[in-house]
Amino acid sequence: MGETIRQGFCALPILMLCLVVSCCVTPTGFDEGAWRKKVEAARAADLYAPHYKDGKYFNPWMPMEEKGFLRFLKWKLSPSGEYTAEERRFLPSFIPGAAERIEAMPEGDLILWVGHATFLIRLGSRFWLTDPILSDRALLPRRKISPAMTPGELKRLGSPGLNVIISHNHYDHLDKQTLESLPDNTRFFVPLGMKEFLMNLGKKDVIEMDWWQSVDAGDGTTVVCLPAQHWSRRIGQAVNSTLWASFLMISPKNTVYYGGDSGYFIGFREIGRRYPGIDYALIPVTAYHPRWFMHYAHMDIDECIDAFDDLGARYFVPTQWGTFHLGDDPPGLPALDLKRRIAVRDLDPSRFLIMDIGEILPLSGKTE
Repeated sequence: MGETIRQGFCALPILMLCLVVSCCVTPTGFDEGAWRKKVEAARAADLYAPHYKDGKYFNPWMPMEEKGFLRFLKWKLSPSGEYTAEERRFLPSFIPGAAERIEAMPEGDLILWVGHATFLIRLGSRFWLTDPILSDRALLPRRKISPAMTPGELKRLGSPGLNVIISHNHYDHLDKQTLESLPDNTRFFVPLGMKEFLMNLGKKDVIEMDWWQSVDAGDGTTVVCLPAQHWSRRIGQAVNSTLWASFLMISPKNTVYYGGDSGYFIGFREIGRRYPGIDYALIPVTAYHPRWFMHYAHMDIDECIDAFDDLGARYFVPTQWGTFHLGDDPPGLPALDLKRRIAVRDLDPSRFLIMDIGEILPLSGKTE
């Protein structure tokens, strides 16, 4: 009995904090116009400014808004938006036999959606894997649909080895279990500060890159590390102690942009200006509700379309939807939202390639 009373008193501060925060929670409005003005007021020159100080990386064009635990708690205690039954239930389809279907396509550039932000891309004779996560959970959120490939199937890809691009260290993009399962000859391209993590997993071929840095990856392909508007944190690692990035893969036939995770910022316009002729833009479309909490680090669908326009790409491939429930918005909502906005904005739907998990997209190529 005494122990029960003691535990009750220990819980009182937490209960009081929750009560205070919950009493203060009111529907939080968000001014889209003011936010866009702030985005547009950023200077392109700051995309090239120093972005590391006192052991932390930062976005020099627009400082990150301080969220803090109370702000996070306010989100969690706030009522979520209303969603229809279709919006709550909708998920991408799963197409089985991805490995066998790839093996039956010995030639040609392609993109396979493995799930979430994980895409298997073949450019020439080399395979590229983005932010691989094959585990059942991204720390806490459980996967809604199985990945299209297993670690054993990835190992069958063979010579000249697998290339992996990692955008940042959040758990739905940097999965220790998956990384440990990859072949020993895998080569990694990562933002600054992340090499040590990979080396500690026994990975030996790790190329660490800063924004705007390019590397000759062989087979006629160049990898470019580019800015993104995001942040980093992981248990055991301090906030923003590693960099975050987007990447460009420029091959003889196709140029593929991988957006990683990002809020909307003027960087998309500058990337499109510096690297014209992007063929396929893989753009994140996840966790944008509630807007008042998510707007800095995640784009809503209109912003995703604007980013696509800024990049000047031929095709838009949405990423990060349908696998994990990360925001208030149901995991399948972004695809439905995207289809609606394409219609409302009278856009060409053939340029928006909304894939199913396990679907293989043959790339058309610049000269075809």
